[in-house]
Amino acid sequence: MTTLPAWCTLVRADNPSPMTLDGTNTYVLATSAGNVVVDPGPLLEDHLEAVAALGPVTAVLLTHRHPDHAESSRRFHEMSRAPTLARDPDLCIDADPLNSDGALMDVPDLQIRVLHTPGHTSDSVCFDVADDGNRAVLTGDTILGRGTTVVAYPDGELGPYLDSLRRLSRLEGVLVLPGHGPVRPDAGAAAAMYIAHRQERLDQVRAAVAAGATTPIEVVEIVYADVHRVLWPAAEASVRAQLDYLQSP
Repeated sequence: MTTLPAWCTLVRADNPSPMTLDGTNTYVLATSAGNVVVDPGPLLEDHLEAVAALGPVTAVLLTHRHPDHAESSRRFHEMSRAPTLARDPDLCIDADPLNSDGALMDVPDLQIRVLHTPGHTSDSVCFDVADDGNRAVLTGDTILGRGTTVVAYPDGELGPYLDSLRRLSRLEGVLVLPGHGPVRPDAGAAAAMYIAHRQERLDQVRAAVAAGATTPIEVVEIVYADVHRVLWPAAEASVRAQLDYLQSP
């Protein structure tokens, strides 16, 4: 079992589902100035109280706009009074948006670098975090702890997502702290697996279209026939992203 760095505590929200796996992972990063909270999660008071109980908060970071990660951010700001930073300016509270790719956060003890990784959503970011001896990348929904993620078309797009995965594939041996599911030991290996999976799906979509599928749901019925129907709406979003990618010049 892969262990978390000493500066990181995981608090998992009680919102399990086929889309959220075991629930949303909220990460609390300890610094001498106070905790940095990544993705406070859904609006569940017990969850927010458990996060707040770990100590004063100096900043809240959001990986992307989806409610299972960001819904509680305004309520948690009321509790913590800490600024909230995200790439989407509408999600920021008492802070500027994370517009600078590669920027370092101004916190002691840890190097927290912002990585723009659009694709799952247009505003998705990852956080590359390190101290003198440990390094991890917090990936939100860009890489999950198990399975693969949806490209949430039309806000999410496959081309940028593949570019983001190629970027993360360079983080060989770096611990993955995902937004859902268990920790992964190697970001580079996980990203490479995701890229291979996406290429396989693209081949399957091409074949389905060649066989006569004309709508996204018809492609889903062929390509995702072995996937539980509860996940077909998410699969259809990904298929729309795949078809858009294949039709792009």
